[in-house]
Amino acid sequence: MKEEKSIEEIKSEIKHFPDAENPYKLLDLKLTPVEKWAAGVPAVIAAISDLFEEKTVIRGTRALFKMNQFGGFDCPSCAWPDPDDERSPLGEYCENGAKALAEEATTKRVTPEFFAKNSVYDLAKMNDYQIGKLGRLTDPMYLPKGGTHYQKISWDDAFKKIAEHLNKLDSPNEAAFYTSGRTSNEASFVYQLFAKEFGTNNMPDCSNMCHETSGTALIPVIGIGKGTVKLEDFDNADVVVIIGQNPGTNAPRMMSALEKTKNNGGKIIAINPLPEAGLMGFHNPQQLNGVIGHGVKLADLYLPVKINGDMALLKALERLLLEMEAKFPGQVLDMDFISEKTMGFEAFAEQFENPSYHIDALARECGVRREDLEEAASMLAFKKKIIVCWGMGLTQQPNGVDMIREIVNILLLKGSIGIKGGGVCSVRGNSNVQGNRTMLINEKPTEAQLDRLQEYFGFQVPRAHGYDVVRAIKAIHEGKIKFMFCMGGNFLSATPDTTYTANAMRKLELLVCVSTKLNRGHLIHGKEAIILPTYGRSDKDIVNGEVQIVTAENSMGVVQHSKGMLDAVSDNLINETQIACRMAMETLKDRSVVDWQRYHDSYDAVRDDIEQCIPGFENFNVRVREKGGFYLPNRARDEQYFVPQLGGKAPFTLTELPVNSLEADEFMMATTRTHDQFNTTIYGLDDRYRGIKNERRVIFMNQKDIDSLGFKAGDKVDLYNFDDGIERVAPLFVIVSYQIPEKNTMTYFPETNVLVSVNNVVKDSNMPASKYVKIQIKQHDPAVYKKVDEMLIQGEIDS
Repeated sequence: MKEEKSIEEIKSEIKHFPDAENPYKLLDLKLTPVEKWAAGVPAVIAAISDLFEEKTVIRGTRALFKMNQFGGFDCPSCAWPDPDDERSPLGEYCENGAKALAEEATTKRVTPEFFAKNSVYDLAKMNDYQIGKLGRLTDPMYLPKGGTHYQKISWDDAFKKIAEHLNKLDSPNEAAFYTSGRTSNEASFVYQLFAKEFGTNNMPDCSNMCHETSGTALIPVIGIGKGTVKLEDFDNADVVVIIGQNPGTNAPRMMSALEKTKNNGGKIIAINPLPEAGLMGFHNPQQLNGVIGHGVKLADLYLPVKINGDMALLKALERLLLEMEAKFPGQVLDMDFISEKTMGFEAFAEQFENPSYHIDALARECGVRREDLEEAASMLAFKKKIIVCWGMGLTQQPNGVDMIREIVNILLLKGSIGIKGGGVCSVRGNSNVQGNRTMLINEKPTEAQLDRLQEYFGFQVPRAHGYDVVRAIKAIHEGKIKFMFCMGGNFLSATPDTTYTANAMRKLELLVCVSTKLNRGHLIHGKEAIILPTYGRSDKDIVNGEVQIVTAENSMGVVQHSKGMLDAVSDNLINETQIACRMAMETLKDRSVVDWQRYHDSYDAVRDDIEQCIPGFENFNVRVREKGGFYLPNRARDEQYFVPQLGGKAPFTLTELPVNSLEADEFMMATTRTHDQFNTTIYGLDDRYRGIKNERRVIFMNQKDIDSLGFKAGDKVDLYNFDDGIERVAPLFVIVSYQIPEKNTMTYFPETNVLVSVNNVVKDSNMPASKYVKIQIKQHDPAVYKKVDEMLIQGEIDS
């Protein structure tokens, strides 16, 4: 029986386990001018300075010239595609890619001796930036029950402990297997295969937090959960619409594609609450005009939409297009395409008879002037080659699925899907997040996918859907999941409701993390914890004396190979594919029907079986070694063939206009990245384009809102959320006056993930709605820290 502790005893022990958050400490905020353009010489300087900081100038520079090149290795950062034809000899990478490579190629090391000197509690006193800058992990580490320090463990003993925990579970469904988007196709395939042979579909992954909404929205309306454009389509587009996405920070190489759009006479419409530098202008550091000239203006029209006003804006554009078609029959809408390739147009058009869809009402809802909406519609009206791009600014809103389907509605009106220079473009994050899903990393695989695996391998695959990220967090809290294996990533910092999630993670019997570097997710652990160090994308992955290739799929469906070229920082690293295989062999032993040793010894063998199990990978080992790789099938793009169940047609979708209301003391908050981070990885403490230097705990507010609350820029405040009747608090933020719609605010994640309720999710996709959080803003009270401690204490009592 568990020995009950008094609250007083737990309070006395609070110092023995770390906070779930970055330390609540302000640095020295400096404000600089907000940039009007992105990239240029400052980006080059920033990239080079990171190589010096990581003490890897020669090693790192040599690697940069191989990154994203034919025969080189894939960038470990975003999933923006490489050119199919020729690639720049000066470098096919951006500032953030260079920063990611610098941290991967660093010569700094986190050794067992380091862990012996530093307790988990002491490490947690560091902020995420400091933790990430410690260096590469060198050896497997184990934290025993009740332990204060990680200690070295052999690989054999690590796998034995993992197998012991897995085999003593009452059900396979008491285990969960998380995947980061950087995992290769080969590792992803064997990882999901092990989970299924073990007996569970509990495979939450990073898609559940970034683009699950995109796939959920697209499959029922165009028949595929991916985009329908190639990189070359940007060269031919008449109009590119960028909505809820910031290319300058999240996919900087995208700006080169947008530059080609502009150079070829195309126009760009930017829709975003903030006027981001990467939407406004681009100085290409590889061209003279980008170094000493004025660069290129990107957005021809910027629409400053309110948070979650996107739906009203999209409906306004549709109404205007329908009205223009009535004036110019057959010139605005593609009626032949609508008749032959779609269904439901009449009902779609009839909805605009609703008075709430009057253009002035929609303009008020979205916060954009009627004149600007009319200009946007005019830019679209007589053009057909239209690309619409979006990011997490849409996918993390509660009605994100509906908004993406509304984007598809517009493109169906114009006949702009499946043509050269037109289509949908979901701008993905991590470098193989799309490939993970193709490799069946999915908590709800289809029956056809399961049938094929069962037929080929001969074991009974689990059929019940598993847990996604949000459901997994709740299941851990409820004691339904007792073991969690994380193949990369930083689960704690990426997820919502940080205190709730942290208190859940502490209930796990064992948490295992495969990682290249230390992160806060290793410091908020289960009763036992293991860290398994692995190769980065740039490292030589040597199997049986030969450097291996791995493969990844970019955000436009190209599968290409990647071959590391740096000597690893330690002789005691194991690649992810072999980690999954050794876990399988040790756990399943003789009851497995899969030849795990064959996969362990040969990535070609893995690819041979991928070819047998997943459509589109015919002759995989040969085609992936060809220059530039190959495109996966995409009938929506290649044939204008959409939903098979509808005879290849695409249905128009009827969506609802959301009701967005705030109390007088409430504000809408959306979380965002700084320019000095990628997802949860913090490269630095500056947000150069937004004029923020040496601080992350800031809240961007409209000056009128600052005045209405009686504050001034620079004041310190605490942020509160009260969803579900629970008080959540993020203490100590500095107000920054910024160009943002009234009653809207912006903050950085993961610092404000604590305010995102685990129940605040996107309809249908069940993703955290981190771009739609109602908050109250109060003057900073030092006593707020006591509230945070009480939340941690309550979590300790519960566990």
